Amino acid sequence: MVPLVSPTARRGGFHVFRSALLAAVLLLPLVQVAPASAQATQVADWSEADLATAAALRDRALKGTSAYDHVSSLVTEVGPRLAGSPGDEAAVRWAMNRLGKLGFTGVRTQDVLVPRWIRGTTEVTLLGPAPQPLVAATLGGSIGTSDEGIEAQVVEVASLEALASSQAGDVKDKIVFINERMERTNDGSSYGKTVKNRVQGASVAANLGAVALVIRSVGTSSERFAHTGRMIYDVNAPRIPAFSLSNPDADTLSRQLKTNKQLRLRLKSTARELPPAWSANVIGEIPGTDRANEIVLLGAHLDSWDLAPGALDDGAGVAIVLEAARLISRLDRKPSRTIRVVLFANEEFGLSGAKEYAQQIGDEHARHVLAMEADTGIGPVIRLETQVAPEALGAIETMRKVLEPLGVEAGNNTAGGGADLGPLRSLGVPVLDPVLDASLYFDVHHTMNDTLAKVDAKALDRSVAAYAVIAYLAATKQGDFGRLASVPFDR
Repeated sequence: MVPLVSPTARRGGFHVFRSALLAAVLLLPLVQVAPASAQATQVADWSEADLATAAALRDRALKGTSAYDHVSSLVTEVGPRLAGSPGDEAAVRWAMNRLGKLGFTGVRTQDVLVPRWIRGTTEVTLLGPAPQPLVAATLGGSIGTSDEGIEAQVVEVASLEALASSQAGDVKDKIVFINERMERTNDGSSYGKTVKNRVQGASVAANLGAVALVIRSVGTSSERFAHTGRMIYDVNAPRIPAFSLSNPDADTLSRQLKTNKQLRLRLKSTARELPPAWSANVIGEIPGTDRANEIVLLGAHLDSWDLAPGALDDGAGVAIVLEAARLISRLDRKPSRTIRVVLFANEEFGLSGAKEYAQQIGDEHARHVLAMEADTGIGPVIRLETQVAPEALGAIETMRKVLEPLGVEAGNNTAGGGADLGPLRSLGVPVLDPVLDASLYFDVHHTMNDTLAKVDAKALDRSVAAYAVIAYLAATKQGDFGRLASVPFDR
């Protein structure tokens, strides 16, 4: 095999990377807030001038921003950008160019080694008295089938837990169909309850002797769009192909199974894994003044799945953080701390960029005062959740008061902060989670329907307003937000 050479090495530099196997993609258990020491920085209020500037920034964003232009440019000029693909490489070039044009300083890339998976073609056919093709997607990371495909009887289970409690004889040599519906909520909370079917289902089924897995899409759409997403093979389980069905097609399969327990499916997939490839995090900054060495981080992920240009996931997030930082840079009253935007590589397929960033900054993580990300579509922001030291909660409420005209409610202090912030959070960096309205987000999440037509410019502007206010106040606050207890990051 030809040795991999990083883009940095090709430019004559030296790049050290770490590649780690991912054990799971379920939500990381929340870290505990470290007890405040006697030397902890005391929380101080902002000056009236800072609060007035934040309110003016909010109102300025509500009059209209360039966020829609950012996401339109990304999805039009680049399109789908699965990790390691030509589209991913084009996205890095786009981001470098965009950050430069917007006036960010210190614009740079950070090389990231990413997995490379090719979807190929997918065919799922319902056999029996009423044969018909079903709308399906191969799950990300799945192996393909043989050229002949797989034909077998289908057995339906209600959930991953129901599958795990099955007897091997119930599913041996059969295709398992996990039929659990994701419920619609405005904060996307039901996603975590059903995504485990996608992530773990294939290995649980394989350990019971199943030959393939089919799941109801982890999504809320009633249209015939199958939702893809990453699945993970347990190293101790055989590898079997895994697919998702659109919700209407899952309904069709379930109805027919009620009258024909011997129903069969034919599955074909040409999915395959290729050697890892190089991508990059893209970083740019709005420099601070008297505390420029301290960092407030705004993150989003640059990659998308291959089925669509990823306008909501996560083109919208990229646009929100770019525009929030850009608006702050235009203020006469500059922030004390540096605002750093990080567009992470490969969130969808293993958080490669987030892990690399946390590793590369080393001890610099102590200079990260607060981090937040945008990765649930266009919004607007409906709630403000945090994970900060208890003594900083008064300041958080002051922040929220500035956001109150946007309808932002108070949240709890157990926020996860978002997938790409997991490695930073584990190092003790406080996180803030502006919860974006996800009522419609999971209709298009990870589907071919994630297009620019689903982007509402006004909702995007409201989200920019919230992120800009939060980032500005975090960057001007006299005290800090404390630190969290450090814990290993194991996913």
